[in-house]
Amino acid sequence: MPRIRPTRLLALGALALLGFLYWKPLHTYLHAKKQLQTRSSQVHVLQAQQAVLEQRIAQIGSTEQLTREARRLGLVKPGEQLFIVKGIPQWRKKHH
Repeated sequence: MPRIRPTRLLALGALALLGFLYWKPLHTYLHAKKQLQTRSSQVHVLQAQQAVLEQRIAQIGSTEQLTREARRLGLVKPGEQLFIVKGIPQWRKKHH
């Protein structure tokens, strides 16, 4: 069996130590890079949605139209209460 020289053993030990010391920071860096890519894609999706919403706001135009659209979506102003009234078409048929 060939004998391993102490210098080679020391070199192998140093390489193993360097590998061990670099593994955790490298792993953390790759994980952070993956998260950054995920977040970047989410930002692009949200920016596209924002552009669509800004375009809808520009198309709506006036404050009155914007208020009507917000009401249609079920939004209320601060301090207001939302009431949902059902059966309006039937009521209209009955009273017209």
